Amino acid sequence: MKKPELLCPAKGLEELRTAVIYGADAVYIGGEAFSLRAKAKNFSREDMAAGISFAHERGVRVHVTANILAHDRDLTEAYDYFEELKSLKPDALIIADPGMFTIAGEVCPEIDRHISTQANNTNHMTYRFWHRQGAKRVVAARELTLAELKEIRSAIPEDLEMECFIHGAMCISYSGRCLLSNYLTGRDANGGECTHPCRWKYALMEETRPGEYMPVFENERGTYIMNSKDLNMIEHIPELIEAGIDSFKIEGRMKTALYVACVARTYRRAIDDYMEDPERYRSNLEWYREEIGKCTTRNFTTGFYFGKPGDDAQIYDSNTYVTGYVYLGHVERVSDDGSFILHQKNKFSVGEEIEIMKPDGCDEKCKVLSIKDAEGAKQDSAPHPGQEISVRLTGKACEYDILRRKNGTDQRSSTLP
Repeated sequence: MKKPELLCPAKGLEELRTAVIYGADAVYIGGEAFSLRAKAKNFSREDMAAGISFAHERGVRVHVTANILAHDRDLTEAYDYFEELKSLKPDALIIADPGMFTIAGEVCPEIDRHISTQANNTNHMTYRFWHRQGAKRVVAARELTLAELKEIRSAIPEDLEMECFIHGAMCISYSGRCLLSNYLTGRDANGGECTHPCRWKYALMEETRPGEYMPVFENERGTYIMNSKDLNMIEHIPELIEAGIDSFKIEGRMKTALYVACVARTYRRAIDDYMEDPERYRSNLEWYREEIGKCTTRNFTTGFYFGKPGDDAQIYDSNTYVTGYVYLGHVERVSDDGSFILHQKNKFSVGEEIEIMKPDGCDEKCKVLSIKDAEGAKQDSAPHPGQEISVRLTGKACEYDILRRKNGTDQRSSTLP
């Protein structure tokens, strides 16, 4: 069996470096134009160059999204943008629009072109069409089952790659092509500006009774009638590999470095374990479940992989994420005196118990001994996000290790066997 690529998201340079260090084979990012995540930090030209260099030095590929559904007003700028990408030399471009696909082929034919899930890729004829146009890979529509994916794989050329989402947030609209945001707020989801109205709480109001709101009950649990659970296929790695999927894609270009590290590390280990020894994969299932449960999530579903999602695929009572751990920061460098330098993300204090999260899965609990600011002044806590601080711990951390704190008392900490 062919070992699949693990493709992880990054909203910025910090997340890209984290994905690379924690096990990604490839990272997908968005530039400052033509990306479907306008609210993400995204990459400037300088950051993109630095990120591509960092990844390539470690044998990791970088894919750049340019998957908006373009209008005529976008096309002139698209030529300039692809010229810029040509000089940066990413490994692939992720595109949904035939016009954008054509321009990319004219400007930078040496860069692989991948067809985004936004293009509604639901049958083998569509895959074969894109292959004839020069596409290297097609990203499957999320509405396909494993059985359908197997059928498509058997009916398409061997050199055409198939990429599938296996983890992360699910869009309620078909292949992510949504009109709700544009209609309700004037912000175009297909242009990258989605306001996620599917996560809102809705009520009915009758015309002759203004101000009198009547709840919309899907059932007795609440009114979040379009709010999907998050996809999670960590327990089904064997089926995904056996289906012949070439690339396992993680959703999350709006997520933190902690999320990226958690999913990258867990799926990396699960894939490697299964490829090397299926029995080891089965024996480590509980660790995979625990680690994925430490990510920010809306609870989990297997989506369409095993048929049409049932009642358990939606969340009716809340649109709130469950956060198992709080991201404190990542170690940027280790000082000569043994302290760790980082830019703090969330508040923590001297005396607290925290955890050092390591790329190899061997996490270490420790206590915070001291915190100093950039000038060397002692602090009892680090309350200001973004502040550069120097931290001494009872444990040993290395560059790129992540510091996190358990959020609540019901979360367990585990180390990979």
